[in-house]
Amino acid sequence: MAFKSLEIIEPILQSLLEEGYSTPTPIQAQAIPIVLEGNDLLGCAQTGTGKTAAFAIPILQLLSTSQTYDKRKKIRSLILTPTRELAIQIGESFKNYGRHTKLSYTVIFGGVNQFSQTQVLQRGVDILVATPGRLLDLMNQGFISLKEIEIFVLDEADCMLDMGFIHDVKKVLAALPKKRQSLFFSATMPPEIVKLADTILKNPRKVEITPGQPTVDIIEQFIYFVDKGNKSALLMDVLSDQNIKSALVFTRTKHGADKVVKDLLRHNIKAEAIHGNKAQNARQRALANFKDQTTRVLVATDIAARGIDVDEMEFVINYELPNISETYVHRIGRTGRAGAKGTAFSFCDAEEKAYLKDIEKLIRKKIPVIDNHPFPLIDHNPVKAPKQQGRPQRSNFARPKPEGVGDRHRLVRNPR
Repeated sequence: MAFKSLEIIEPILQSLLEEGYSTPTPIQAQAIPIVLEGNDLLGCAQTGTGKTAAFAIPILQLLSTSQTYDKRKKIRSLILTPTRELAIQIGESFKNYGRHTKLSYTVIFGGVNQFSQTQVLQRGVDILVATPGRLLDLMNQGFISLKEIEIFVLDEADCMLDMGFIHDVKKVLAALPKKRQSLFFSATMPPEIVKLADTILKNPRKVEITPGQPTVDIIEQFIYFVDKGNKSALLMDVLSDQNIKSALVFTRTKHGADKVVKDLLRHNIKAEAIHGNKAQNARQRALANFKDQTTRVLVATDIAARGIDVDEMEFVINYELPNISETYVHRIGRTGRAGAKGTAFSFCDAEEKAYLKDIEKLIRKKIPVIDNHPFPLIDHNPVKAPKQQGRPQRSNFARPKPEGVGDRHRLVRNPR
């Protein structure tokens, strides 16, 4: 299927061609026609599936084909997203796909001076991409009215709830016109997300990508069992492999991210952290340095990592396993994007074995273990293993080494 078969107008098709896109991803192929028909949409899709284009392309088309030239330009579409990085990424998508339309857009978020943002808003824009806090702030100051919104998008709804934005989202919803088209996207659909969707959508069509297959198959995944105190040394050992040109490293906390960066810098490995305590310009600088490989390692917390979109990033390292299994899927999804190859290494200490158990239950597979490394787990303190039905076949134990990674570590199954 080509984008042209979705009846996309020529100016947007031209932009897609210039960006090198000819074939839609599954969520784009399913969602774009639904949105173009004017339906509300409930979309469930993981990171890296192309969902930004799934709503940006039809929004650009709908506004282009019905636009009126009003000197008092009013905001016609609002995209609400949880983080600054995601907002900037979405804004770039509207810029790229809409360059041959006459539509204007802007992105607003906190952590920076509002002056330049309010200047653009006073000139008028068609499409507004915003984070909740800055949006409500500028609404209260009278710079923004949502009375003319035609299309509303709530992106990364599960992340909104994780960050405590639910009350802000409800305030925004109260300011929107009742007659509108609404699009709702979330990587997961727990009951509280479904409940929120019910308050936003009217007779929605649903698009769910890869149900029951939550991991990207092309990503190679491996586990290192290691004591908590040896994780830093193991990270240095893994990064001594020069085949790993760059890596995105995940920690659970902001303090943990800063500590990992300090350890890396002490070993002359260029690294920067990105998390909520960093100023916006520092976060953008760190991300830019990582993209152009001036910085070899970017250390991130889960919330800050939403919006990190780096082409051809091959390696993700879970320095600490997440305590929410779905978060593991989001993390490793930062690599292996658009069909590219990717490798995810995870460090698991004794206390994290329960997290690993939940992750493997979610992804419905056992993650191969790299056992022959210099810092094997000593303090096992294993979680209680479930009863196994029969002895597994020997062929399930031996796995090939990860492609492109050196021969220092041998893959075998480690007793858990």
